[in-house]
Amino acid sequence: MIREARESDAEAIALIYNDYVLNSTITFEEKKVNERIILERINFSKKHQWLVYEKEGVILGYAFSTKWKTRSAYRFTVESSVYIIPQQQKKGIGTALYKRLIELLTKKGFRRILAGIPLPNDQSVYFHEKLGFKKVGQLEEVGFKFKRWIDVGYWELKI
Repeated sequence: MIREARESDAEAIALIYNDYVLNSTITFEEKKVNERIILERINFSKKHQWLVYEKEGVILGYAFSTKWKTRSAYRFTVESSVYIIPQQQKKGIGTALYKRLIELLTKKGFRRILAGIPLPNDQSVYFHEKLGFKKVGQLEEVGFKFKRWIDVGYWELKI
């Protein structure tokens, strides 16, 4: 079941996210986050969405949108992310979450969704392109994690 994230989901979301923080370059965060930090992020802007995929009382993944930039002219553009428990990937959870996220963002009047993807990451590129995202650019060596420089590609969905 896909639903809006609740405050009570913050601990489960942090657990999912921290696996990516500690073991991947999917996120450029380098230190684990706690429940309080996730709550702050969820509550930061009610205009944006935080969704969870729950099955039998267990959160298997989540997706969210955030401001892309703070200047007012960017107000119709958001950045999106999705994180799934590694053992639950490739089961349609991420696709279901993103489709619902796109639907809700469209209803709220957003016009563009951007996804920044640390490269290389064929799985995430394929995932976003499958949903209609198109590559619009690439920034070289803008992230530094695990003692190496990482490029970030940007994909855009016009909604």
